[in-house]
Amino acid sequence: MSRKSLVSLLIVCMMLASAMLAGCSYDSGSSSGSSASGTSDNGNASESSGTESNPPAAASGELKIGLDVDPDTLDPRLGRNTSNARVAEVVFSGLVRLTEKLEPVPDLAEKWELPDPKTIVFTLRKDVAFHDGTPFTSADVKYTYDSIRDPEFKAPNAKLYEAIDSVEATDDYTVKFTLKQPSAPLLYYLDLGIVPKHIGEKNDGTMATNPIGTGPYKFVKWDKNSKLFFEAYDKYHDGVAKTKQMTYFVIPDNTTRVSALEAGDIDFVHSPLSPQDINRIKDNDKFTVTQTEGLGYTYLSYNQKNQFLSDVKVRQAIAHLTNKQVISADIYQNMDKPAKSPLIPPLFAHTDDIQGFDYDPEKAKALLAEAGWTDTNGDGMVDKDGKKLSIELSTYVEDSNRVQALEYLQNEFVKAGVDAKVVTTEAPTFLANLLAHKYDIAMFGLLNIVDPDKAVYNQWTTTGGNNYGEYSNPKVDELLEKGRTTSNLDERKQYYQEAAQMMVNDVAFDIVLYQGYIVMHSNKLSGFTLHPKGSFYNFKNAVIK
Repeated sequence: MSRKSLVSLLIVCMMLASAMLAGCSYDSGSSSGSSASGTSDNGNASESSGTESNPPAAASGELKIGLDVDPDTLDPRLGRNTSNARVAEVVFSGLVRLTEKLEPVPDLAEKWELPDPKTIVFTLRKDVAFHDGTPFTSADVKYTYDSIRDPEFKAPNAKLYEAIDSVEATDDYTVKFTLKQPSAPLLYYLDLGIVPKHIGEKNDGTMATNPIGTGPYKFVKWDKNSKLFFEAYDKYHDGVAKTKQMTYFVIPDNTTRVSALEAGDIDFVHSPLSPQDINRIKDNDKFTVTQTEGLGYTYLSYNQKNQFLSDVKVRQAIAHLTNKQVISADIYQNMDKPAKSPLIPPLFAHTDDIQGFDYDPEKAKALLAEAGWTDTNGDGMVDKDGKKLSIELSTYVEDSNRVQALEYLQNEFVKAGVDAKVVTTEAPTFLANLLAHKYDIAMFGLLNIVDPDKAVYNQWTTTGGNNYGEYSNPKVDELLEKGRTTSNLDERKQYYQEAAQMMVNDVAFDIVLYQGYIVMHSNKLSGFTLHPKGSFYNFKNAVIK
């Protein structure tokens, strides 16, 4: 069943449930990655269950994986970078798990029912224990979602869960979610790793440095900025991992990371990668290279409070100086594609009809002049009221592709009379500056976009937790609220496309590239299935010869 069909099924169940007094359930089928069960004539999914057949217990072997940045935290509720997610995917389990087709399937939940459009009832597995041996129960689910929704906890993705009104543990293995209003994307966000209440409620920071979950691998040790060590959990509920140990190596430089793969020091690397390294590995028969359409975009975030960028004409001028085709072809060698909006191609709301700002230096200069920025002293730089138009372009040093892209843009801006400088820092400092709104134009990306809501809501609603540029447009807020609370897919598409066009017109951002996702690994590694989210969960089935 396609993802669109699954969403439609979910919506049908929500619409029919209250009228027919019948629940909507979902089962995992007979194997990992299975699609939804068949539907009966009344539109309700059948209530069978099943799990993946368990592979034999791991005996030996070590998977060595290269990462580009160190995690910012190991608590799945608080992470902001991709490496935090890569830890969460193997150490923790969620109520649901998203398959390679982005279909929610049961994980810690055996099934779910939708008695009405604002209620989801989860029946939990009874055979699960945390890595410290403590049984998993509904209290842990309630604690996890109560904490992430607590404003004092300051979870960066809390806005994704604001449709939840309450979480009730009705018994040890049943959890009832009551919603403030229907939420079309919520089910796709319930893969959040469940943390143990008995540890998390101590509020002593333990989860950030010594996480304990129910996933296929147990956390062992974290040598910050160097390595993370894991070992297979022998009581994992969906089959013991086939390799005993797994180690993440933090190697910030893309080429150095690939060189470690070539030397046999690591077995696996994935995006971000430099095009020249990819082409070299493709020609080596000792390695496998797999590429697919990613679930992310790379963008320029404009600080709306900046003294110069607060003027929309200046932002529009800069957008006209951004040659996405050159960045895609010359820097990324078409690994990532020129973009138009945050509605990436895999989403049902994607459209190529969004009208943006084509590369046009002459239009850029005209817009700057309209805003009062001209070269009054003949030094080649535009100025107004005695001030140069000075812009800092920032990103983190670990991603060489983005550094090159900003250096290219710097040259384009300077040619148009904008006094542009490139500032690079290590990832933690870059993130801290974003959070403090201490930047002019920053280049970074968003991953794991499984629904249009994930692509836009937390980034560009006025109160969004990741609205680093402090963009605010009440009409956009209204449209994005409608998009997440409306069940009809066609209506949702219309809301998101209208909001996207408005945000592009405002130059709240400039989506530069739709990301590709690339995996490169030694041929000694087998059994790993690529996931478009970049998820590492499937390493549980991987082996090293």
